[in-house]
Amino acid sequence: VETLEGDNPQNKLGFRRVRFGVSGNLSGNMRYKIGMDWANPHESAFKDVYLGWKDLPLLQTLLVGNQKRPYGLDHLNSSRFNVFLERPFIIEAYNQDARRWGLVSYGVSEDQAWNWRYGLYNSRDISGSGNYVNDHGSLEFAGRLASTFWYDEASGGRGYGHFAVAGTHAEVDEDSTETRFRTRPEARSNNRWLNTGTIADATTYDMLALEGVLNFGPVQMVGEIQNSWMTLNSGQLVHTHGAYAYVSYFLTGEHMPWKRSGGTLDRIKPHEEFFMVRTADGKTARGIGAWQLAARWSMADFSDVLTISGHSAVGVIANSFTLGVNWYWTANARVQFNYIIGDIDRDGTGANVANYEIIGSRFMVDF
Repeated sequence: VETLEGDNPQNKLGFRRVRFGVSGNLSGNMRYKIGMDWANPHESAFKDVYLGWKDLPLLQTLLVGNQKRPYGLDHLNSSRFNVFLERPFIIEAYNQDARRWGLVSYGVSEDQAWNWRYGLYNSRDISGSGNYVNDHGSLEFAGRLASTFWYDEASGGRGYGHFAVAGTHAEVDEDSTETRFRTRPEARSNNRWLNTGTIADATTYDMLALEGVLNFGPVQMVGEIQNSWMTLNSGQLVHTHGAYAYVSYFLTGEHMPWKRSGGTLDRIKPHEEFFMVRTADGKTARGIGAWQLAARWSMADFSDVLTISGHSAVGVIANSFTLGVNWYWTANARVQFNYIIGDIDRDGTGANVANYEIIGSRFMVDF
């Protein structure tokens, strides 16, 4: 780990997200949203910043501005509802920070069994600068088609099944960081341990993703696989890929709610909120909140970039296993604990592997 994080890796204490925003409807059928993140006081960044229209014929909802690209369930889920501290290798590496400037349509069938989103994006992340200036358009077309093929109405959605296919085709500037896939070790390290480096002579890349969810009361199983094919000026095709799977279980009987209109996780609501108060007779009344256990396997393989003549990378293969405990105090507050064990391969040969263990926790409130 010292070779990836520095000579003397340090413990870390700080703010992960500090977000404020406004959203609402304007006269007619217009809507808007503005969200800002102040976790780093010296480098604030905007997140969802868009305006648009709802209840349109054919297009249903049409938004223009900064919004999430439609691949990777774990990115489309709000970080307020995700089960683990950080997103898996492949999800963050292929879609770093997720949001891009785009013109995007969102739709859902009348019975909510199908939902879709698709649009045209600029693939450069401008959340810190606010604009993109370049002769190259850096355009990508991306979409996702999802189905909630089973939803148990009688139990209030305690049972459901979901699958989706998503993908993108991107034209990239060969000198930009759009051709670099990188991510941290599923925890908030200083450096990105998995990092292909910028692939200078890339022209396009395509990505295909598959995802699935099954939920049976307190038990949930989730899995995703993503593949990317990058084309170089020389005609060489570079293939990278990754996947993850996890299972979670509520000890206290709750379930992970599902938002059918968007094909994503929804807000967890404890059967009993956590509290501890002194009663009038001098005794103590308490509630236990909701308790959830979870385990995740995750991998990413970017070793094919080393077939490019003269190219090197910080890390190209990653594997990890995470155990998580989540304690939901209320529907709007929780604490999370993760234990992560993993390894990073820096050359794709099985040699020079960095092994690591990480213990992390997060306290969170949203409203």
